This record gives sequence, C-alpha cells and structure tokens, in this order.
Amino acid sequence: MSSPLPAAPVLRPSDAAPTTRRLVAVLLAAGLGWMFDGLEMGMFPLIARPALQQMQEAQGLVVSDSYVGLWMGYVTAAFLIGAAAGGVLFGWLGDKIGRVRAMALSILCYSLFTGLVYFAQEPWHLLVTRFVAAFGMGGEWSLGVALVMEVWPEKYRPLMAGTIGAAANVGYVLIAVVGMGFTVTTESWRWVALVGALPAFLTIAILAFVPESERWQAQKTATNQPLREVLRPPLLKKTLFATLFASVALIGTWGSVQWLPLWADQMAQQQSVTQARAELSAPGAKAPVSEAAITTRANELKNNRAKANTLALSALGAIFGCFAGAWLAGRFGRRPAYFILCLTSLLLCGYLFREVGSYGPLFLTMVFLVGGMSAAFYGWLPLYLPELFPTRARATGQGLSFNSGRILAAVGALQMGALMQHFNGSYAQAGAVITLIYLVGMVVIWLAPETKGKPLPE
Repeated sequence: MSSPLPAAPVLRPSDAAPTTRRLVAVLLAAGLGWMFDGLEMGMFPLIARPALQQMQEAQGLVVSDSYVGLWMGYVTAAFLIGAAAGGVLFGWLGDKIGRVRAMALSILCYSLFTGLVYFAQEPWHLLVTRFVAAFGMGGEWSLGVALVMEVWPEKYRPLMAGTIGAAANVGYVLIAVVGMGFTVTTESWRWVALVGALPAFLTIAILAFVPESERWQAQKTATNQPLREVLRPPLLKKTLFATLFASVALIGTWGSVQWLPLWADQMAQQQSVTQARAELSAPGAKAPVSEAAITTRANELKNNRAKANTLALSALGAIFGCFAGAWLAGRFGRRPAYFILCLTSLLLCGYLFREVGSYGPLFLTMVFLVGGMSAAFYGWLPLYLPELFPTRARATGQGLSFNSGRILAAVGALQMGALMQHFNGSYAQAGAVITLIYLVGMVVIWLAPETKGKPLPE
C-alpha cells in the first residue's frame, strides 16, 4: 500500500560518503523534533495546576492539591501509556516506510493534539488530548535517534547521543522562558497550550530537505518483520534489558522530578500565606483578620515565577547532564556509567526530598543538580539502545523498549498520585519514595552486555 506522504530525498550510491550538509540536515531534524517534544512535555507541568484548579472551581469543588495531584497522576499515566504505544507504532513505521517520513508524521501528531489542549473544559479532556499527543512524542525519539546514529560516523556517537538528549531540555528551557515572561494563571493557561501547535510547520522542512538513512535503505525488505524479531530470541533478552534501563530513568523522571514545578508552586503559595498571616496579625494590626484578607494578601506576595524558575533550572541542569551521561558512557563504558548515574541520582533526590522543605536558593540549587543527573540517562540511552539492535529492527527495538519503559513509568506516576493522597498533598514525601527505583538500576546493569567500542550491528 503506497503512502500519501512524499518520499524523503533518496541518496544515490555516489553520495555514500557523509557530507557536512547531509549530517547537519539529519541532526537538525532530529534535534528540533526532540526539542519541540521537550517543549511540549515541559508545558503540562507548567499549566497543570492552574488548569485543574480552574476546572475544580467550574465544578463547584473546593480547590485542593490532593485533587490536582490525583489528576496529574492520571494525565501523566495516560501520557506515558500513549507514548509507549506511539513508540511501538512509529518505530514500526520507521522500519517499514523510512525514518524521515515516520518522524514527520510523529511530529505532526504531537503538535496538533497539544494545541487542542486549548479547548479542554474538564480533566478528562486533558487526559485524552495528552494521550493522543503522546503517540507522536513517543515515536519521535526512537526515529530521531535511529536516523542520527545511522548517518553520523561511529566516532561521533557519544557526542550525538548527548546532543539529542540535550535537545529536549532546550525545549524545557524555552517553555520555562515563556512561563517567566507570561504568568500562567487559571485565566491564561490556555494560551500557553497553543504554542504546542507550532512544530507542525517543521514537518514540511523535514520532508523536503532531510535525506533518508542509507543503512535503512540497504536493509529494507518487503518481508521484514521488526516487531516479531525484537520479541523473539536472540533479541528478546536485549529488548528486556533496554526496557528495564529505560524504565528506571523514566520512573525517576516522571514519577518525581516532573512534579518539581508543582511542588515549587505549592511551597511558594504556603510561604506567601505564612507571610501574609504574620503581616496582618502583627501588633497593632486590625483584629480579627479574615481568611479572605489573608488570601488576598498572600496572592499579592506569592512568587508567581516559582514554577517557571524550577522548570528552567531543571532543564538547564538536564542539558549539561545529557552531555555528561553520554561522555561517561563513552569514557568509562556503558555499564559503569549507568551505575554512576543511578547512584548519584539516588543521593541527590534523597537529599532534595528529605532535607529541603522550602522554596529558595537551596531548593533551586538542588533542582539544577537533580535535573541534571536524572536527565543524564537521556544522553546514555541514545548511545546504548541503538547498539543493541540490528538496522532492520533498530527503530522498532528502540521504540518498543524505551516506550515500554514509559508504561512502567505510568505506574510510577499513578503511585505518585496515590502517595500524594496518602501523604496529604506532600510532594516531598511521595518523591522520596518513588526515587528509590534507582536502586534497581544499580544492580541489574551488571547483567547486561557492554557495547563500548563495538560498531552498530547490521
């Protein structure tokens, strides 16, 4: 069955040697696609609390962080499950119709459905739009990684892995800048969602100017069955390892670190209420002081940029972390690097969630460090996962394993929501429990194959 999309530019045999133009075009396409992916993932933590608070008020409910946490867990879980399904679907498409055309479709999917968040009126509307948008986001990662790793020379693989991982966090920084310059409230959050539709225009440039992977062109066959292959020996064991390693990283991120902007907003609000109460109850102040007066003054004092500042610092740390994760893997080997990332993430997250209890310089410093170390896995994964699968099944294998990890991360997100309920809305206590997942990675990594210094399997 023919595809309605135009074919990506096909390289002639004489074009076999990589040219600068070809390398740059491939890296830009994958990098921009993943950057906008990061922008759209970072958007929801920025708008979630005011959006859900507005929906609570519209239903005549009392605004509470327990409700916000519960629905944040549901929506995050739906997003991760959608991303898992999309990773399998678009990864399979990438092995069937080519990396470039499948990547264009994935970007179109996530941009259009993120824009539709603007029209959400109830929490389940958020859940549905994020679920469908996640199909495209889950697919873009595996396709972009496969394309870059197959086109760029082997000696640049660690650098390319760090670059791809960092690209998503550039997107996080961009959406944080939007949050700094545009106060996200219960009245304005919808306009932020419209930014998510912009990447749709990127698909035109990708189809027009980005060349297809020669490795894929050489391996494609009508009888190729990549999904069946990665689910059977000898690749099944590698698929399971890849899934587990992605799961540890994703649970740490989506089960706790993604909630940091909401926690910052909660702490900023609590601090403003405490300050307002102290001001209005000071000696000489009029008594009794009404709760309405305290709320009004607290809103005047509140740091409305707490969420955006937290998101920005976490993303800036993540940019450095992605390069660090890839560098560690290139320097010391894939297995020692993963162990170091798990250990350091465990220690930093433990200190943040157990010892830091207020919004301020210490909190923001720890956000930068935690954001960097927990995201370093996303520089490690683009390097290690392509080295496990042959070209004919690479996009499928990466998509299935990375995004199956998202299903387990969805369980983590739901547990975070449940723990939020159990701990009476405490992001810190819930996060301290979830991040113990890094202990699993520290043990299992030593059972997996080491691939440092080996060429990509054909």
